[in-house]
Amino acid sequence: MAEPVDHKHLIDLLEAYLLGEEPSLTGNELASDVGIPFETARDRWRSLGFTAVGGDVPAFTHADLEALRLTQRLSELGFVEADDESALVRTLGRSFARLAEWQMRLLARMIDIDSMELDELRTIMDEVVPAVESLQNYVWRRHTLAVAARLLLAADEDDADPTGDQPGDREGEVVGVGFADIVNYTRQSRSLSRKELGHLVDSFEARALEIIGAHDGRIIKTIGDEILFVADDPESIARIGLELIEERLRDEDFPELRVGLAWGPALARLGDILGPVVNVASRLTSTSRPGRVLVDRALAEQLKDNEHFKLRRLRRTSVRGYRKLEPWSLRRPADEDPEVTDDGSMPGPASSFLHEQRKGLFRGADETRPAGEGPAGGEDVD
Repeated sequence: MAEPVDHKHLIDLLEAYLLGEEPSLTGNELASDVGIPFETARDRWRSLGFTAVGGDVPAFTHADLEALRLTQRLSELGFVEADDESALVRTLGRSFARLAEWQMRLLARMIDIDSMELDELRTIMDEVVPAVESLQNYVWRRHTLAVAARLLLAADEDDADPTGDQPGDREGEVVGVGFADIVNYTRQSRSLSRKELGHLVDSFEARALEIIGAHDGRIIKTIGDEILFVADDPESIARIGLELIEERLRDEDFPELRVGLAWGPALARLGDILGPVVNVASRLTSTSRPGRVLVDRALAEQLKDNEHFKLRRLRRTSVRGYRKLEPWSLRRPADEDPEVTDDGSMPGPASSFLHEQRKGLFRGADETRPAGEGPAGGEDVD
């Protein structure tokens, strides 16, 4: 059996392997070579998520020098404005830190460092590292193409806009924003094993990605038990919301969800999306019942003449930041309700909704609204 590997020595070997050499350059030398103040170089290093070191410490390699040259070149080309530089570098660092964490944990499952010869480890790394680098580069290029196509198509639609704004220059684009939240996630996380909890989240994210992508939507981010997604037209965001809650009826491994959708201007920034419409969608999700989709008034207005959806105005509610939020329940017409079993004996969300209404089982946000705000229990919009 091989002698246990000294882990500190292994770290040194990995550093030389991944960066091409052992550290020999100081921060002052890097900054001087690129022609920027050391403070600027240090701030970029920190923004990437790395621990800052003194200017005279030989902690860097020529790979670090090349990376600093590239960031400076992008800044000189005007690709990154001064106000956005720190945020862009920070986002890159945060994204790749999460990716690296996940990838290294996957690698740790297939190797036992203490029982493996260094030559064996190098052979594995020689296979894994180039493959992962190539895959990441391919995925980035594919996503870049998709984003470029979307922005160019949006520019075509805006040619008649007298403001002459270009994609990315506007304060906000009108989009549909949605949140989907796993019901009882906190309680489940206490009772499930780590493997079971991982399977639950993986199943949720994988199938949600398929549903959202099928309707030209985009996942902005996942936050454990919750996903934030967007779509560029009202029908797409509505179909995504309904299909997400319906998936539970088709696959018992898929978690039960609550969904909130909103429509309005939002600001896309560094892969995230900002604006009141995001807050509204989040608040609607928090007030939605399990297996239900709530939408705001703006989205309801966009969908009210669409025969593929049924809308029902609910009692106004007070949530953090919004004293009189007006939620609307979104469902399919009964004749479009998905049949979950071959004989149709198990009802889908729309027919379940109608059944609960008749039996008086649906409570909470659907209860009678205050006097003067319309018929008791809300009103259907055909």
